[in-house]
Amino acid sequence: MFNDKNILITGGTGSFGKKFTKMILEKYKPNKIIIYSRDELKQYEMSQDYNNKCMRYFIGDVRDANRLKKAMNDVDYVIHAAALKHVPIAEYNPMECIKTNIDGAQNVIDAAIDNRVKKVIALSTDKAANPVNLYGATKLVSDKLFVAANNLVGKRDISFAVVRYGNVLGSRGSVVPYFQKLISKGAESLPITDEKMTRFMITLEQGVNFVLKNFERMKGGEIFVPKIPSMKIVDLAKAMAPELPHDIVGIRPGEKLHEIMCPSDDSHLTIEFEDHFVIGPTIKFHAVRDYFENNLGEKGTQVEQGFEYNSTKNSEWLGEKEFLSLVKKI
Repeated sequence: MFNDKNILITGGTGSFGKKFTKMILEKYKPNKIIIYSRDELKQYEMSQDYNNKCMRYFIGDVRDANRLKKAMNDVDYVIHAAALKHVPIAEYNPMECIKTNIDGAQNVIDAAIDNRVKKVIALSTDKAANPVNLYGATKLVSDKLFVAANNLVGKRDISFAVVRYGNVLGSRGSVVPYFQKLISKGAESLPITDEKMTRFMITLEQGVNFVLKNFERMKGGEIFVPKIPSMKIVDLAKAMAPELPHDIVGIRPGEKLHEIMCPSDDSHLTIEFEDHFVIGPTIKFHAVRDYFENNLGEKGTQVEQGFEYNSTKNSEWLGEKEFLSLVKKI
């Protein structure tokens, strides 16, 4: 569906944007891939690796509504990946996080509607489910904005959806490259926030494939959640450096012990499919949409009342061998 199409990625120089670009170029023949981001150095560096004739690099911030509107001219599909994501930094700089993650989200929506973009998927996070930190709270608001945008399009053929997933193995800022750096520098121990801490784990490739598939599945208004394994952070540390002791440093500002992707309060809206969940909108749209069957013909069933998709109650776990195998591939 991406052949001969124009695709724009906000925050396109990040880990997701680079992987998405790589996989799109390998699988399809797009007319344009527009990388929209604010860092000229990252754009320059990315252009050295991705210099295909379809590539376009557009300096701009999602806070700048006019610039976004110009960038989305004649665009078919948008992936909104731009965000301020560092939990403790967001706690100390709340308004900056709000300007990018909330105001920026609305700017993306407005620009997409004005330019009659066909489909928009916004990337979210497990931290948006029952948020306890500012980053998660801003992403929850962003999710709500993108879902509600389906009521703003009028007669335009535009749909908006959200993809929510957990920690991305090997991405910038994740624990894996951080531990690797400490180990390479000869660290005598690895810092662990809490021995009980668990996280959902997904690779960049899995995340990109999930987003690509959901462009085909989406009707508009869904929050897509993949079924992915959990892992104990202490097991992750043991797998990476079995000989090193752990230094328990305590939970950072705004951190949770465990993460949730489908809250129990949304169980009445949650539909289970073979490899993912869909959380339907809390509001009704002008056009009635049946989320129990997607545009690929896949059918889902209602989860039980009170169901919660929680990293510590997950039925699928990542063992040390499986984890090391994934890290090797990364």
